[in-house]
Amino acid sequence: MRRADRLFLLIHALRGRRSAITAQHLAETLGVSLRTVYRDVADLQRSGVPIEGEAGVGYLLRKGSDIPPLMFTPDELEALVVGTRFVRAFGGKRLAREAAAALLKIEAVLPSDLRERSSHTRIFAPEVQRLENSGLIDDLHAAIIAAQVLRMSYRDNDARASEREIEPLCLAFWGGSWTLGAWCRLRQDFRNFRPDRIVSFSPTGETFHETRERGLEAYMKAVGG
Repeated sequence: MRRADRLFLLIHALRGRRSAITAQHLAETLGVSLRTVYRDVADLQRSGVPIEGEAGVGYLLRKGSDIPPLMFTPDELEALVVGTRFVRAFGGKRLAREAAAALLKIEAVLPSDLRERSSHTRIFAPEVQRLENSGLIDDLHAAIIAAQVLRMSYRDNDARASEREIEPLCLAFWGGSWTLGAWCRLRQDFRNFRPDRIVSFSPTGETFHETRERGLEAYMKAVGG
């Protein structure tokens, strides 16, 4: 995360709070060390940002220039909070981190009544140990974005092993499982692969270019999307 983005998120984490927030909480939220939080707070204070408090006690932002509140209805806000919780639970480590940061920004500029409503939403997606915590979804997502050809060992539903080279196009979450949509060079056709059945994979060093016949749009048509 860029330092400018981190300072922005730190200020938003403090804005509008009635009670102090600890440096440990800030560090966990921003994904940085306590030392980094202490240094950033000190730098902001020196630059004139009205942060009160100290290490070991917590920090507050004195009321300064107001940001206009976001115009969310209570139901819209609840949808955002619940959606963020699901992304944090099922979206992989990177998107979980960014979802938490996005929610901080939203809650920082909410009126107090809506902020209170957001904290009492009773739909949860517990962040327990599952496939998404392993980093696999993040790695596959990164390969899709970078258009990397992947070589993988895969076991099908009957535990039969095969070696594939694929052009990964998208990930889809079905509530209980993920699928990786790809062009399979072995089968010369589109295929869906279950990430939990991938034994191993690695980039070949080759990148691919989507075409009308082998790109995402063609895949979606092939699978009925």
